[in-house]
Order: sequence, then C-alpha cells, then structure tokens
Amino acid sequence: MKFPKIHSLKEIAEIIGCQYIGSDDFPVNGMNEIHVVTSGDIVFVDHPKYYDKALQSAATVVLINKEVECPDGKALLISDDPFRDFNKLTNHFRPFTAANVSISQSALIGEGTVIQPNCFIGHHVTIGINCIIHSNVAIYDNCVIGDHVIIQAGTIIGADAFYYKKRPEGYDQLLSGGRVVIENNVGIGALCTIDKGVTGDTTIGEGTKIDNQVHVGHDTVIGKKCLIAAQTGIAGCVIIEDEVTLWGQVGTTSGITIGAKAVILGQTGVTKSVEGGKSYFGTPIEESREKLKQLANIKRIPELFKNLK
Repeated sequence: MKFPKIHSLKEIAEIIGCQYIGSDDFPVNGMNEIHVVTSGDIVFVDHPKYYDKALQSAATVVLINKEVECPDGKALLISDDPFRDFNKLTNHFRPFTAANVSISQSALIGEGTVIQPNCFIGHHVTIGINCIIHSNVAIYDNCVIGDHVIIQAGTIIGADAFYYKKRPEGYDQLLSGGRVVIENNVGIGALCTIDKGVTGDTTIGEGTKIDNQVHVGHDTVIGKKCLIAAQTGIAGCVIIEDEVTLWGQVGTTSGITIGAKAVILGQTGVTKSVEGGKSYFGTPIEESREKLKQLANIKRIPELFKNLK
C-alpha cells in the first residue's frame, strides 16, 4: 500500500508514538508485507526468527520490537508491539469508512455494465465496461474490476484477510488495507469469496474462470486463463501461474507456487510448490501417475498377505 504522499520518518513515528533510528526526514512512501515490499516501504517484524529477513528485505524502514544495528540506507521504528503499530498505520492511511448507500458515489462504473438489484459497491471501486454484476454481490472499498467481467450472485469481493496474532486475551486481527484486482474477461461463479490483500493486491488474471463456492485467500495471485472448479480453497499468498487447472475441492497451503499449465485433480491437498506442465493428485500431493500406481498397489496388499500364508 502506497501512501498518498511521501512522509518523513519523524511523521510516521509520531503517528504510532515510537522511537526511531534514522534521520528525521528519511522518506517513507508506503507499507507492505515482506513478500511485496519495495524501496520506501515499512515492513514489520516481531519475532527474532525473522529479524534478518526483514532487515535484509527490500523495505527501507523496519518496524521492529528490538533496538538492533540499522543496515546502511535504512531506518528503524522501535516499538514494543509492531503488530499493533502496523494496524495503527493501516487505520491512519486507509481507515474504514461506513457507507450510507448501496452504490458509493465515489465508485466508477463503465459504460454498458449492468448492476443487478441488491448489490453493494463500496467506496472508490472501479468497474470496467460491459460487465454483469448479478444480485447480492458485495464489492468492498478500493477493489478494481476490469472489462467484460461476469460475477454471479452472492459473491463477495474484498473481504478482510484471515490473519490473526494469538494473544493471552484472544486473537488480534491484522487489519487489511489492500485490494482485489480482477482483470479483463474473468468469470466468477456464485457464492465465491475473494479476500483483499493485507497491504497489497489479491489478483485474478485475465481470462480466468472460477466456479461456484471457491475461496481465494489474501494476497494470492492467480494468473491468466486459469480454470478453478467448485469448492476449491486457496490459502493466502499463493502464486498460481498461467493456465493452471484446479479441479473440485482442491485445497492449498499458504505461500506456495503452482507452475504454469499444471493440472491438480479433484480433492488434492497442495502441500508444497509444484512444477508446471504436470498432473498432480492426492494428499500429500504427488504426480498423478505415481499416486495412482500407489493406490493400485495398496489394493493388492490383501492378496500379498494371502500368498504369504
């Protein structure tokens, strides 16, 4: 998430009430999670296991809960609770604003687009030309919908990320300030849920078709011309490259990559990254031909025992 203008390190420190290491006028132009940070961004880290990764990332400002040596060309924000203060920054730069109409006056809707009854279109949403948004669809603030997109009834675009920190008193939610970006010629079925990024974008690539009752987690990037069948669950921060097929009831873990033109057969659990151009099946996932051989051999076990007698 980029800020509307460049802020100084001192200004950011005053917003969250913390100490800092670096020059007062050190430039800060955004905030992002570690997998999408660029120069000028703030990244937060609150566990020693990830200190080095954050300090050596592309981010130039690190919000951290320990005073450490500051790398050259970077600055530190020293906080007793970086998770809390990252939320403060999200609230400051992208606060929730309640709606009082079904279609926000700040929404931009292209020529020829049809919005069916009982839809909600949030603040600063952009929808392209010749789209069809069927009844009871909710499109949250700041989402971007391309041209010639069809969204079936009951789908929710831009809900909050499922991202929590466990505390003694319960679970503390990391606030979502990102977006969903849906490119041209995408089709999305009924009763799907596509969560927005925490600070970046959840993206559905051009020409991709998604069946009914599919969930797409935060910050996931789905490539062009993919085919995703019903009841599939895709976790957060997944990369699905172009022309991948996911058949029904596939589930994935977070942070993995599925290579271009891979085919994932139904009810497979994608527990790790897989290469493109191959067919996969099973949990844990394996190439489908090998997995089916294993299942055939399992059926032979009673026969093998019988022959041993």
